[in-house]
Amino acid sequence: MVAKPIVHYLLDCGYELTVADYVEEKAREVLNSKPHGSPIQFDVNDKEKLDKLVSEHDIVVSLIPYVYHVEVARHCIKHKKNLVTASYVSQEMKALSQEAENAGILLLNEMGLDPGIDHMGAKKIIDHVHNTGGKVDEFYSFCGALPAPESADNPFRYKFSWSPKGVLMASNNNAKYKKDGHVVNVSSENLFKDLRYVYFDDLGKFEVYPNRDSLPYIDLYGIPEASTVLRGTIRYIGWSSILDAMKTLDLLSDVEIKLTDKTYSDFMAASIGLEKSADIRYDLVNKLRITACAEFMKAMDWLGLFEPTPMNKTKASPFDVIGELMMKKMMLGPDDKDMVLMLHAFKVTLHDGLTEVIRSKMVDYGTLKTDTAIARTVALPAAIGAKMILEGKIMIKGVHIPILPEIYNPVLNELEKMNIRMEETYGLKDCPTLE
Repeated sequence: MVAKPIVHYLLDCGYELTVADYVEEKAREVLNSKPHGSPIQFDVNDKEKLDKLVSEHDIVVSLIPYVYHVEVARHCIKHKKNLVTASYVSQEMKALSQEAENAGILLLNEMGLDPGIDHMGAKKIIDHVHNTGGKVDEFYSFCGALPAPESADNPFRYKFSWSPKGVLMASNNNAKYKKDGHVVNVSSENLFKDLRYVYFDDLGKFEVYPNRDSLPYIDLYGIPEASTVLRGTIRYIGWSSILDAMKTLDLLSDVEIKLTDKTYSDFMAASIGLEKSADIRYDLVNKLRITACAEFMKAMDWLGLFEPTPMNKTKASPFDVIGELMMKKMMLGPDDKDMVLMLHAFKVTLHDGLTEVIRSKMVDYGTLKTDTAIARTVALPAAIGAKMILEGKIMIKGVHIPILPEIYNPVLNELEKMNIRMEETYGLKDCPTLE
């Protein structure tokens, strides 16, 4: 879903490219008949073919699910080929750093949007503050991939421009961050209760909930002095209340349940401990102590979960049931526009003891007919990174992410040429984008 921009960028730079996909036709569609591109069918579990492909190419870019990156990396080390991914560095990937150094190659990860552009935009400002004798007192980093306002036309105000299951799986995460010098642990059940709000000019107010564990970024970004470090996910107002109610009813559980002869309304009745319900709407309202017009009720109704429609399943997890319905109704459509929002906010003390707030934000739009905003912002940093490696402009070896000036400065500069930019504002007295 995000491969097209990197494919076209590298082909337009004059490189010959092999595009491998489990379904060859999808690789062919991505290439769109561009010269110097070869589509092939490929299953990453075919170790022999993987080994051959890696050995025959100068560089590998892996945009497959993150669980496969380490296997690809091992073959890259074996054949001394550089690797670029847009995924988080796993512990298994990190453990390969010395082997990669010994092989004289770079395994460059987190070259996407979040992680990726978030690192680069943040480190650019943090390094500037430190290099001018200042210190970072508070750091906030928020990001969201959303439908543009005119396409946010369902009760969730959300459409999937990348893996639906990935979005739902993230909703079951715990979170951790630092606030006013204290570590705050957020359980999965309370994830959508821990909210903040941000404002974007011309777009209005959005909600933010914590994104996984923010604490590693204290060392990663070199800001041990910061009393607050918080990373969060941006959504339209209402998303969190809906997801919170779904979690209360275990609708995002991955434990399989029996569904033989069940309807969708039976499925919802079971979520509140009933075999059947004469009026599932009434029973849900009483169970959750919400109003009949609450966002959750509108969302479940819209998904079809109050209907006496047969499910035609013997067993499945609630997670899979919800995911299947969402995939049918919430994928970004051909006439839809998507949007990426990113906001960094820094409260800093300058070398002279004065304080200021620095804000850095990005808004990017796209469509399926061109490239989605999420595809552009995930794929193009990886594309630029691959090109820089091929041109010998990144010489470090081992496992790295783009937090070094020799990586983030040229990548951010190149992204600006494609109208993907972090707009920075210095000298603010407060932080109007944070509530």
